[in-house]
Amino acid sequence: MASSSDPLNEELQCSICLDVFTDPVTTPCGHSFCKTCLNEHWTDTQTFFCPSCNETFSKRPDLKVNTTLTNVVQYFKKLNPGRPEVFCDICDERKQKAVKSCLTCQSSYCETHLEPHHRVQRLKKHKLINAVENLEDYICQKHQRPLDLFCRDDQTSVCLSCTEGDHRTHNTVPIEEESQEKKKQLVQTQTQTQQMIQNIMKKIQEIQHSVDIRKTLTSIDLFLTSSQTVHIANWMIIGLGFLLVAILFIFPKQFTMSTDPQSFSDDSRITQAEDLIKDLQQEFTKLKKRKAETQLHLSQMYSSNEKLHQTGLKWAQMFAVDVRLDPDTADRYLILSDDGKQVRDGDIEQAVKENPRRFNVLSSVLAKQGFSSGRFYYEVQVKGKTEWSLGVARESIYRKGIIRPTPVNGFWILILRNPNQYIAGENPPISFSLEVKPEKVGVFVDYEEGLVSFYDVGSSSYIYSFTGQTFTEKLYPYFNPGLNDIGKNKNPLIITPVNK
Repeated sequence: MASSSDPLNEELQCSICLDVFTDPVTTPCGHSFCKTCLNEHWTDTQTFFCPSCNETFSKRPDLKVNTTLTNVVQYFKKLNPGRPEVFCDICDERKQKAVKSCLTCQSSYCETHLEPHHRVQRLKKHKLINAVENLEDYICQKHQRPLDLFCRDDQTSVCLSCTEGDHRTHNTVPIEEESQEKKKQLVQTQTQTQQMIQNIMKKIQEIQHSVDIRKTLTSIDLFLTSSQTVHIANWMIIGLGFLLVAILFIFPKQFTMSTDPQSFSDDSRITQAEDLIKDLQQEFTKLKKRKAETQLHLSQMYSSNEKLHQTGLKWAQMFAVDVRLDPDTADRYLILSDDGKQVRDGDIEQAVKENPRRFNVLSSVLAKQGFSSGRFYYEVQVKGKTEWSLGVARESIYRKGIIRPTPVNGFWILILRNPNQYIAGENPPISFSLEVKPEKVGVFVDYEEGLVSFYDVGSSSYIYSFTGQTFTEKLYPYFNPGLNDIGKNKNPLIITPVNK
């Protein structure tokens, strides 16, 4: 994939999803977008306007795929091969190809599992982009928020929290605005680029009967480096990209390249490209080896943890505590029982007072009681649920906006994402399945030992542990019942008495 600073990549980039066009369509005002992106942008609205220039259309335009632009995109992708397939994070046994990645959820979804983002009102506000493999590249590593702003002073992408810190006095603009500014600069060179293409086409007509591709490319190279085009050198790659596409379409036979590497042995750029490919292949081999070593380490870790917890559930239950939910920390969409023992997603925003302790994104709630030493244990009924998260969180966690629930960010939690996909909130996450689906989960914490363990109470079996952690502040039991999902996940999380 070309870097985001590549001018040709920027020109072929959808300003909605910020990725290379997929099935590009062009609006009556001349701006282009991915067909899916534009249709989603116009969902649930009676006013149809261009996302780039805000021109309003009297009726919804009939969107047809721009075949010329599609051909250019396809050629561009051939020049930039190797984008890996991205698979849905939710699919269980048979992974489907992801179509979108959500910067808010920090997950990728197939068409089926993306559906709630089109239906649930609060999910519609999430930031969706074309599916990408490394979502962390689109998230601020310091603040765990989407990189949706651009700092013109430092020429780098930043998040909203960055503008309140290191970039507080800098000139920052939305990514979309910066993209449009780059396109305006490109428009200023269109006349010169068109003239350049016409001149080159004249030269092609003079040599079209030649079958020597090296002479042809040399002729084009000489022209591109002539004094007439030096003043637009920064944008030359754009014209060259469109030019090569035109050449292949108009003179496919005359410009069929030799497959003999010797015919290009004196071209330093080809040599550099080959060296780059070799470097990438070596790096890929290293990554594959590292992945295998990591899998072996995880296997050994599981075995070690099983031995560590042979003392079992009965010992953990000796440290049971009375846990009640704190309504002042509950997300606005959550409904808590009067006794503070149950929580579910109400699917409707509740009328509650704002305070700095309240979550506003993660559908989460903490317990009233916190613990800064010793051992404690509690149990939660999860029967009939398709999604939930349980564990503990430190007192100083970030509660406003997006944050990845990992130990680094102060979360030690176990997650159920679909009927039988369990995830330990490590970094990176560890996904696994269980032979028996727990109906009641026990959570045990040993503060001094840095241990957080999860048990299936019904089968008296061990599920997972975070070990070797360092706790420096008060820990609170953490609960997330998941979205209601049209009643599929309507059951509440219930804090139950412990039978010692």
